[in-house]
Amino acid sequence: MIKTLIIDDEPLAVEILETYVNQVPGLQLVGKCYNALEANELLQHQEIDLILVDVQMPQMTGIELIKSLSNPPKVIFTTAYPEFAIQGFELNAVDYLLKPIAFNRFLKAVNKVMNTTQTAERNKDISNQDFIFVKADKKLIKLNYEEILFIEGLKDYVIIYTDQTRIVTLQTMKSLEEKLPDKIFVRVHRSYIVNIHKIKSIHSDDIEIIVKNQSKIIPIGNNYSESINKIISEKRI
Repeated sequence: MIKTLIIDDEPLAVEILETYVNQVPGLQLVGKCYNALEANELLQHQEIDLILVDVQMPQMTGIELIKSLSNPPKVIFTTAYPEFAIQGFELNAVDYLLKPIAFNRFLKAVNKVMNTTQTAERNKDISNQDFIFVKADKKLIKLNYEEILFIEGLKDYVIIYTDQTRIVTLQTMKSLEEKLPDKIFVRVHRSYIVNIHKIKSIHSDDIEIIVKNQSKIIPIGNNYSESINKIISEKRI
């Protein structure tokens, strides 16, 4: 359940949001506050996953409240003033809802939170294991992540390369990518995923990996340069 807090100085707005929250399975309303100071106090003692917060409130605005939090939960701003949208998104808000808020628009914003939460949970589960099973030759083959050098996609098949062998399995690159931990593997081309720890060198438009004591050059796709730059900036190789 996503523990949700509503913050708004207008009782009617709080009532509407409460009705919306109670209609969405997966959301749990754990608090209603009518000003930012009251909410700040609650946040010090209550675990909150999502804040639905008005922007314009007396004493402290919703934006000021979120800025004051060292580790804020997911945030959806609710307001009648569109001019504050840029500030809201600069604070990494999930969404910015303009009053009067229709339920379908509210649901769209909440679904973003749920999708993010589900992805984080899936990545957490993946990160707690160090292997994957793939189906090949009518059996399931267990591969430790450290064995995998790189993966090549060929239409509906992928080829997984190790130092010892290569395994052909019937699945798409996208489906396999979703099963692999992004702290170890990175998509560098529409046809290639590489094990970050196996990268020997990175050039402007390709990557070098050593396979059986020989260099294997893998191209970097135009749309994947950002992924490579992130690896470098995080010093993951």
